[in-house]
Amino acid sequence: MKRHITGLVLVLVLVLVLVLALVPAWARRSLRVPTPPPYACPVATRTPTRRLVLASASPARLRLLRDAGFDPEVIVSGFDEDAVEAGDTPALVVALAEHKARAVAPQAGDALVIGCDSLLELDGIRRGKPSSDGEATNWLRAARGRTGTLFTGHCVIDTAAGREVSDVAATTVRFGHATDDELTAYVATGEARQVAGAFTLDGRSAPFMDGIDGDPGTVIGLSLPLFRVLLGRLDVAVTDLWA
Repeated sequence: MKRHITGLVLVLVLVLVLVLALVPAWARRSLRVPTPPPYACPVATRTPTRRLVLASASPARLRLLRDAGFDPEVIVSGFDEDAVEAGDTPALVVALAEHKARAVAPQAGDALVIGCDSLLELDGIRRGKPSSDGEATNWLRAARGRTGTLFTGHCVIDTAAGREVSDVAATTVRFGHATDDELTAYVATGEARQVAGAFTLDGRSAPFMDGIDGDPGTVIGLSLPLFRVLLGRLDVAVTDLWA
């Protein structure tokens, strides 16, 4: 009796193996339990009580705001940044942010307008966007193993109230030791010429950074904690802008 049962079990196992072998690969994949996507839990949508306008063409700033629950409109200022001078880097990025926001505010209607500008300071030298691939490569080579400070100026204008506030955020950046081949490949992507200091934390240059001290959003182009503080100075709750 035991031999009969054992034989029957072996036969069933062999049949199962044969069936699985004959089932097409696509069918086997369809039987797998799917992995839920990130943020599978639904997020409640809201209707913001105020319009938010981003006075910048930066896709990184727009993405940062959207990921934080905002749905800003974009109006590019077209302001000539070379026309502004200031004594030090923090003052310069604030002045640039103010000019950008002020240039857009008359077109924005009833809205909160935010303007930003970023510069890297390394060894007392300001670095915005490099003008060429060669300049980007030289900057990145010089920064290897060094520490710099990324300053981002912010200006928020409440057009309805006629009020304006501004401030600056600073994050310390520790550069890694990227090889010449790595830097050549990175610069060839074109990303370096689009960002202050020829690097960013949300792109291909991220692996070449050893770390930061401060808000990562400052390096990307907009500090969300500082944005909230500036809204508070205008008596606007950050939650009123959630979408």
